[in-house]
Amino acid sequence: QVQLVESGGGLVQAGGSLRLSCAASGRTFSNYAMGWFRQAPGKERGFVATISWSGVITSYADSVKGRFTISRDNAKNTVSLQMNSLKPEDTAVYYCAARRVSTTATMVSGYDYWGQGTQVTVSS
Repeated sequence: QVQLVESGGGLVQAGGSLRLSCAASGRTFSNYAMGWFRQAPGKERGFVATISWSGVITSYADSVKGRFTISRDNAKNTVSLQMNSLKPEDTAVYYCAARRVSTTATMVSGYDYWGQGTQVTVSS
């Protein structure tokens, strides 16, 4: 079992930056691929970024490519999402997710564990 706790959300002006963190429990964290998803009001939860167990392979949604960076520290059981050049359309609840295999995935159904989410609001 893996428990995930996100932090770092908040209110920021357009063009600003935020760094989200996800702390994971469980000794097998390093074996899991991780992902970040987001859900805006009235919309389905959607893919943002994913990272393989080693951190070597990453993938991003087109809407955040070049602005967001996912990273992980297996020694600290954490995964982070650095968000730069934020836009009002990035406003959403952001969720950290883990999957019980080492390879990345972009679909919600590909993940086994989820955090409670953290709100990110970008004002114009």
